[in-house]
Amino acid sequence: MVTNAPVLTISRVEANGLQVNVTTAGEGPAVLLLHGWPHTWFVWRDVITELARTHRVIAPDLRGLGLTGTPGGGYDLHTLSDDAAALLTALGVQRAALVVGLDLGAPVAWMTAVRHGDRVERLAVMEGLLGRLPGAEGFLAAGPPWWFGFHTVPDLPEAALTGRSDAYIDWFLRAGTHERRGVDAELRDAFVAAYRDPAVLRAGFDHYRAMAHNAALVEEAAREPLALPVLALGGDTVGNALQHQLEPITRNLSGEIFPDCGHIIPADAPGLLVDRLAKLLEVPTTASAQAGR
Repeated sequence: MVTNAPVLTISRVEANGLQVNVTTAGEGPAVLLLHGWPHTWFVWRDVITELARTHRVIAPDLRGLGLTGTPGGGYDLHTLSDDAAALLTALGVQRAALVVGLDLGAPVAWMTAVRHGDRVERLAVMEGLLGRLPGAEGFLAAGPPWWFGFHTVPDLPEAALTGRSDAYIDWFLRAGTHERRGVDAELRDAFVAAYRDPAVLRAGFDHYRAMAHNAALVEEAAREPLALPVLALGGDTVGNALQHQLEPITRNLSGEIFPDCGHIIPADAPGLLVDRLAKLLEVPTTASAQAGR
C-alpha cells in the first residue's frame, strides 16, 4: 500500500469549448497523461500516485470518454491536441515538462508536441501507432486488428453493444494484459461502468472513425522532425512498431520493450513505467535549462 500518497483532486474544467473531467495531484513541473481506449484517466492510477510526489500530474478523460463531454465531433488529432493545450492553459500551466500518451492517446500526445511545441518539453508514447507512417509494417503484416473495421462502421457497433457492452470491454481488458490476466477489479469496474453510457460508447467509436482522416494529418505533420526528447515504449502488442515509426521523424529518440507486459502498460508494469518516465524527466531540455530545473 502506498503511504503518504498525494491527494488526487477530480474536477471539471472548460477547455477548447469542452467540459473536461480531469484529475490532478502533486506540485511542481507538469506531467500530462493521455489515456487510450477502452480506458479513462483511471488507467494511470498507480502512475499518478508516484509521479505526483515530485510533479504536478494532470490526467484528463479524453474528448467524449469517461466523464468528459461527448460532443458529436472534434475527434481529429488537431482538435484533440488543441484540447490538451487548452487544458494546460485552463490549469495555469505554460509548459508541460512531459506529455505521455497510451494507445489512442499516443498520437494525441505526439500531435500536441508537433502543433504546440512551445507547451511541451518531453514526450513519451506507448502502444499506439502514428497513422500510416512507415515502420509498422511488421505489426500490420496480417492487416489492422479486426476491431478497427468494426468500430468504424456507422452506427453498427453502438446498435450491437449498447446495453451489453460489459463483456466486450472485458475482452479488451483481458487481451490487453500479459497472459490475459486482466486488470484488477477496481480498474475493470471503472472502465466497464464508463462505457455503459451510450454516449461514451459512441464517442469511443468516433475516435476510431476519425482514424483515416487522422492518418492524413499525421503524414502532413511528420514533415518536420521533433527535436525534443522522445521515449517510445512497447508491450507485447504493438511492440517496437511505434519506435520504428518515430525513428525518421525525431532527433532525440530512445525506446524500450517491457518484458512480461501487455498492451496496457500502466496496469501491467506501473513501477517500471514510473521509473522510465522519471528518468526521462531528468533529461535536460533547452526550456528546462532556462527555467533552472
